[in-house]
Amino acid sequence: MEELICKAIQRRTRISFMYKGVRREVEPHLLGYDFRGKLTLSAWQLQGNSEEGFRNFHISEIAGIARGLIGFPRPRPGYNPNDQTIPQVVCRLGLHQVT
Repeated sequence: MEELICKAIQRRTRISFMYKGVRREVEPHLLGYDFRGKLTLSAWQLQGNSEEGFRNFHISEIAGIARGLIGFPRPRPGYNPNDQTIPQVVCRLGLHQVT
């Protein structure tokens, strides 16, 4: 799952998955370990249980992950590649725009 998420981040491709019983569609931005040592995805949620915006998802609670075909051109406003809630980064989106 880690490899699939990192490829989606690298390729700027949306992913979808089940999380807490709800199908989510997100633009993945950063994958790493939080302060409790849990592998965590920071992503812009497009569809799910709440409004659009950045959310953190614990990988251990994700099921049925699938990489989509829809890409996204740049990080969402407010993206912080040095997010202090995820001190150990596995992979992350760069700040430059794809042309």
